[in-house]
Amino acid sequence: MGACLLMRPSYATDIYQEPENFVREAFPDEAPQAEILWITKARGKAARHILGHDFGALRQRYWRSGDQTAWILEEIGKEHPITTGILVEKKAIKQIRVLIYRESRGWEVRYRFFTDQFEGATLMNDLELDRHIDGISGATLSVRALTRLARLALYLHSEAIGTP
Repeated sequence: MGACLLMRPSYATDIYQEPENFVREAFPDEAPQAEILWITKARGKAARHILGHDFGALRQRYWRSGDQTAWILEEIGKEHPITTGILVEKKAIKQIRVLIYRESRGWEVRYRFFTDQFEGATLMNDLELDRHIDGISGATLSVRALTRLARLALYLHSEAIGTP
């Protein structure tokens, strides 16, 4: 009989928090119903500027209570999507959390020593963050992906609540 080789994919899927649980945690009193933000031509153009590629969807689901919104967004790190939960309040990031990580490297971006840098970050008129985000050696593409997602969440938040 021949040997049986079990092949493991070159990447792993690590689920740190289910997206539904992130939303429940973001709105502890009662999670609001999901709302839809349509990606108009202008929003698509802004998203393309932020991401460096097309947004890839006609609408984006989000949750809102007052001036606080929660977003579940994904961006490719090196080869696979990184799923994040981003909470925005009063035009600033309140929290960013890696929910699902699928890359073989760069998983350090999930730790608070990295994500805490985003807290309080706002979006400038040129759609850039108002601060520099320090990288992590060996996680450059994941750092860039999370930075783009932070910028995108801030932009979408301003569109959803109707403030420039």
